[in-house]
Amino acid sequence: MAWHARIARLVRHRWQDDSHRAIPRELVERLTQRVSASEKRHNGEIRIYVEAGLPTSYVMRDATARERAVAMFGKLRVWDTQHDNGVLIYLLLAERAIEIVADRGLTGRVPEAEWRRIVDAMRDAFRGRRYEEGLNQAVDQVTMLLVQHFPLAPGEQRMNELPDEPALG
Repeated sequence: MAWHARIARLVRHRWQDDSHRAIPRELVERLTQRVSASEKRHNGEIRIYVEAGLPTSYVMRDATARERAVAMFGKLRVWDTQHDNGVLIYLLLAERAIEIVADRGLTGRVPEAEWRRIVDAMRDAFRGRRYEEGLNQAVDQVTMLLVQHFPLAPGEQRMNELPDEPALG
């Protein structure tokens, strides 16, 4: 990447402070409730991470949103679930990037096209600045996949391994 493009990208990521406007506190609370309700139906884990801009080190080495999502998948310990079935929904507002990272328990069972379909639906909602609608749809669709592949057995109690509250970076 040329130096002027890198500088422009860096400025965009440093001046971007849209996470709290795009995802206000009330929405964080509603999403927390939605994830909590979802996780009563399966033994998977869903995390949402919304980041205004990449850290400077990522911008300077031309890292992609996908690279950052995979790093956050590890940092938020989504990979560390008992059944290897955690899912991270990652938003990078500065680049309008959406990534879904699923643990190995799901990647072999869910075709890549299914994840792309969920991302595309989110992108359509976000274009109209309907963040809540897009995130609700994504959580619901991921829930359906987890219920299909990792349902709770009758009477089974699940342990909540990760926080349900979306993280804002």
